[in-house]
Amino acid sequence: MAFTATTLSSAIARDDTTILVASLTGFAANQLVRVDGEMMQIISVPSASTVPVPVLRGLQGTAQTAHPVSARVIVGNTATATGTDWTEAPSWTRTPFAGPRIRTVTSYSAAGAITLPSIGCDAVAIINGTSALAMTLADPSTAQDGDVLTVIGNGKAAHTVTSAGGLGLVGGTADVVTFSATQGQALQVMACGGAWVGLGNVAGAATVAGSGIG
Repeated sequence: MAFTATTLSSAIARDDTTILVASLTGFAANQLVRVDGEMMQIISVPSASTVPVPVLRGLQGTAQTAHPVSARVIVGNTATATGTDWTEAPSWTRTPFAGPRIRTVTSYSAAGAITLPSIGCDAVAIINGTSALAMTLADPSTAQDGDVLTVIGNGKAAHTVTSAGGLGLVGGTADVVTFSATQGQALQVMACGGAWVGLGNVAGAATVAGSGIG
């Protein structure tokens, strides 16, 4: 079996024990589900997608957190006689740095502030959907030097990310990142000296007002 994907039809809170999804294709009891950076296991499958799916939360060492409506849901086989879709370790929670560096994944379906990485950690902020969202990004503390934030859209939309202090230690001159409406894009920045410094765009040609990025 290959992975299948759907989306959340309703937001889920940290302590919810069910999820409501747009499609039940690929769902089966005991299979694993990934929503943002959290792993879950399906307890049973209802008769229709209008009925919530009971799940076990926060598996394989992943954090049990809230997730917004439209967050992507990935479904795959657990180990069977024909193999498994999932690797043994939750590799999406770590980055390829020396040592066990933690990376969190959070998705957003409404305009607002992006949560900063915890000190000593990296973070991925997924912007859901194809409607342009206006996101804001607060300055990091100097204690976060070296922490990396990746902002990525899972659809084509002219999202904007406004940095409070500007990117690259240049103040408000380079403060707005604008994604293209015609291709999936991402931006990666690193905390340094109390500001976010652009490492370049990961895909496409996102532009940053007043900077050399894009």
